[in-house]
Amino acid sequence: MSAPTYIDLSHTIEAGMITYKGLPAPVICDYLSREASRTIYAPGTEFQIGRIDMVANTGTYLDTPFHRFENGIDLSQLSLPRLVNLEGVIIRVDGQQVKAIDESYFQGLNFRGKAVLVHTGWDYFWRTDQYFEDSPFLTEGAAHFLVQAGAILVGIDSHNIDDTSHNTRPVHTVLLQNEIAIVEHLCNLQQVPASGFTFSAIPPKIKGLGTFPVRAFATIQS
Repeated sequence: MSAPTYIDLSHTIEAGMITYKGLPAPVICDYLSREASRTIYAPGTEFQIGRIDMVANTGTYLDTPFHRFENGIDLSQLSLPRLVNLEGVIIRVDGQQVKAIDESYFQGLNFRGKAVLVHTGWDYFWRTDQYFEDSPFLTEGAAHFLVQAGAILVGIDSHNIDDTSHNTRPVHTVLLQNEIAIVEHLCNLQQVPASGFTFSAIPPKIKGLGTFPVRAFATIQS
């Protein structure tokens, strides 16, 4: 068997990058520079220890139930079988033509135990003002449909899985109260086949946090 193909579905986190307007950008710097380390270690030996200050909703990140619900499971409580090598399905929607993605786009497919990834193409606008404006989202009806269909994780390559034109978040509410993790700000979904792949999105095991960046990727067996 040939080696598997891996497709990176995560944005690179960079200093000064805005993921969500109103939230601060990450600050990435040295805690211990290589130059400073030379005063500590033997000649010819040097290290860099980096530091990053950021909000948890940075880059491509995963939402756990704790993000929405005080008593929901947090990052440390998510089991690996809900994050790693999930059978995946991609739903393709033209995000410039369709904004409200309702349950009709999910009809007729088997989602039980699978990661459902919604490819809108909106990642094309990443790090532009357009990314934050009029982006595609799922409807509450779509969220209820995916719960009933048995999805284990839902991801999207746009600004938010919910409609941000108002201050309610019904899709987050419906999915997270049913312990269905959400991954937002995906990218490169056009490189992944509609099926026949697995999806992984693994955050650090942190107690008391409901969201955190992930290295999300698709695996395609040759």
